[in-house]
Amino acid sequence: MQLMNFEAYRTIPADHPSLDGHFPGAPIVPGVVILDEIAAALAEWQKGSQLLGIRVVKFVQPLRPGQPFTICLATAVGSKKAVDFSCRVEGRIIVEGRLEINCSLT
Repeated sequence: MQLMNFEAYRTIPADHPSLDGHFPGAPIVPGVVILDEIAAALAEWQKGSQLLGIRVVKFVQPLRPGQPFTICLATAVGSKKAVDFSCRVEGRIIVEGRLEINCSLT
């Protein structure tokens, strides 16, 4: 089986509404905002796909506002209904996990 891969580049701006009051003085991007960006990247890559759930997610390091990060998506080996993801800052994994989707990965 050939793996399909996709990368998207994102930055959450310092004035993002979710950051107001989220650790004042030392803000970090909430995990739900990162997951929303992952879902948006999935929609860009697999148009017409439907995110059914997040099977696994592990937040390894915090993401700071204004810090560029890369979302990496890949079809899970042996499954057409799962996508592995990671987010990286300067090559370091900050978030990783697996999505459950409803679509045909071709």
